Amino acid sequence: MGADGGTASALEQALSTYLAHLRVERGLSANTLAAYRRDLERYLAHLVASGRRRAEDVTAEDLSAFVTNLRTGDDGGRPLSPASTARSVAAVRGFHRFCSAEDGTPDPAVDLRGPSQARRLPKAISTSEVERLLDASSIGDGAVPLRDRALLELLYSTGARISEAVNLSVDDVDLEVGAVRLLGKGSKERVVPVGSFARRAVDAYLVRARPELAARGRGTPRIFLNTRGAPLSRQSAWAVLRVAAERAGLPHEISPHTLRHSFATHLLAGGADVRVVQELLGHASVTTTQIYTLVTPDTLREVYASAHPRAHD
Repeated sequence: MGADGGTASALEQALSTYLAHLRVERGLSANTLAAYRRDLERYLAHLVASGRRRAEDVTAEDLSAFVTNLRTGDDGGRPLSPASTARSVAAVRGFHRFCSAEDGTPDPAVDLRGPSQARRLPKAISTSEVERLLDASSIGDGAVPLRDRALLELLYSTGARISEAVNLSVDDVDLEVGAVRLLGKGSKERVVPVGSFARRAVDAYLVRARPELAARGRGTPRIFLNTRGAPLSRQSAWAVLRVAAERAGLPHEISPHTLRHSFATHLLAGGADVRVVQELLGHASVTTTQIYTLVTPDTLREVYASAHPRAHD
């Protein structure tokens, strides 16, 4: 983009300022910022090709053409799914909202909407499948099976994101109280209870396995370590989950979010209030959490039938 001289530079400067705002003032993670950058660099390339020099020169027609290009790939990029298109549209709307607030000009994207999406149910596995998965994680001898069992037990017990779990330090877990301090998106901290099964698994790992792994490294406060004594990565944690799922013979496609989804689904099925589950998951809005209620329609019908005064004659 820089080869286009002044045309590109004004837009690039606006993008740089916006990304700095997201990083410093909004506290977005590196991964989220990278996604914003990818989406908006594609958008800025579209504007440059359309002859736009500044963000305030953009018209509704420019925006409409960009959304069409996202779905068709006519701009030379890879065609995007409805979900990815919606994410890119959200990035564009945020960018223009920021630019408008900065310079006081009208926001050309105020009415921009992405494609409608079918509301997909989160993937969850049953409680019996969770037990099979956890049992499969601890097959074998040595430090690694103890670590893997502790990791997966903690993920299911707390509903933590896999990135939150691998970033845990020893001081973040209080096994006596039965609580863990998680640092979520936007550096938002929350304290989540830890169940007895996970407490025992983590305690066994800390006492019998972590010292052995730590002795192989240079010293780190992180709880979960790899075989070299360094912090366990997200990719390695995902591999732990995948191997355990294969051993357990689970028919589902298991992802890093599987235990988090299962945690929420099982709590709601057991009668937990959706706002409590929202706090445990660290969701900013209860709307995000409410999608899990779609997974348990039988339970919801049972609750309605037993609780509503006019559910029956």
